[in-house]
Amino acid sequence: MRNLQDTIARLAALKAAYGQVNAHSTRDRLKDMTSAGANPGALNARMFVPQNLAAGAPLVVVLHGCTQSAAAYDEGSGWSELADRYGFALLFPEQQRANNANLCFNWFEPGDSKRDAGEARSIREMIETMVSTYNLDRSRIFIVGLSAGGAMSSVMLASYPEVFAGGAIIAGLPYGTATSIPEAFDRMRGHGVPGEAGLQKLVRSASSHEGRWPTISVWHGTADGTVDVANMEAIVRQWAGLHNVETTEFTSEPGKSHLRRVWRDADGRQVIETYAIQGMGHGTPLATAGPDGYGKVGPYMLETGISSTLRIASFWGLVTLAADHRQDDEKDAKSEGFVHTGDILMPGTLVSENEEEQARRHQTGAGKVPPSGVQKIIEDALRAAGLMK
Repeated sequence: MRNLQDTIARLAALKAAYGQVNAHSTRDRLKDMTSAGANPGALNARMFVPQNLAAGAPLVVVLHGCTQSAAAYDEGSGWSELADRYGFALLFPEQQRANNANLCFNWFEPGDSKRDAGEARSIREMIETMVSTYNLDRSRIFIVGLSAGGAMSSVMLASYPEVFAGGAIIAGLPYGTATSIPEAFDRMRGHGVPGEAGLQKLVRSASSHEGRWPTISVWHGTADGTVDVANMEAIVRQWAGLHNVETTEFTSEPGKSHLRRVWRDADGRQVIETYAIQGMGHGTPLATAGPDGYGKVGPYMLETGISSTLRIASFWGLVTLAADHRQDDEKDAKSEGFVHTGDILMPGTLVSENEEEQARRHQTGAGKVPPSGVQKIIEDALRAAGLMK
């Protein structure tokens, strides 16, 4: 665990990095919503409802990242454009500075990250208001979030699995792994994450759910220096056992720098997918050009040639992609710099060590021959995923 001085230094660094967001001009397409329920987390509620929304339409809950507003995340991600085109409603819970100085959802605070308490309860009440007010389909409620919003999506999926048909976690973290700011920083760096059994126990103990679990879509940049990509693997380990899936399909698109993996249940249904975006830092992957382009590039909204918004909506069955160029071709994945390590497929350029990490490994590895080349890449990937010390 990091000491207090380290935590303060990291908070200052994040505040400095997030400062650039405030200068971003935002086009606000959202409207305020008055929730009919309790709001113990003191969150704002914004929404987007297309004109002539049909009864029984789906609902997507969208959670912004730190320092972002709901409107800024909507403009960057393009969710309201997609909702306008395909006819579904959007709910945007929004953090207030009185709750968190950096506008992060408090996914690591015990009082805000469990069923029927704090911010989690507030979001649940907002969902109920939206469903009741607009006669939405209770069997098609989904949630997506970036960074702290992604981690809060994990909270909601674990705490209220009966509410959601599916969820998407972008540059986020698994549920229940941190209960303080120092622990949150450790988990963001990929340190101290429980093993597979412990991760699954956290979700099982979050509610009394005994039915079908939500489907999970996980997105992460391989060069993310804020939330380590090892968290993507931890999220998969947290949910794979709950869905009782083991085998993985590898798919890639020729000429594209991303890799998709899919896990299917016994009925052949796709229940988990991951997208590793080669070389992408911390943010939401966008494809803004062309007739199927959505969103706008800005802080933590990154042009990558693939729209996470469109692909996630497709995974949930909200849209049908006109053309799907994905191929089951693991060779293409390897040619883009990805290395197969047995249970996982990770990018070869995954780990960039800082001086502290190099010193720690030097101390713990005294007397050993340092690995090099492909062996080092594989071992670094395994360490980052928590599968090797």
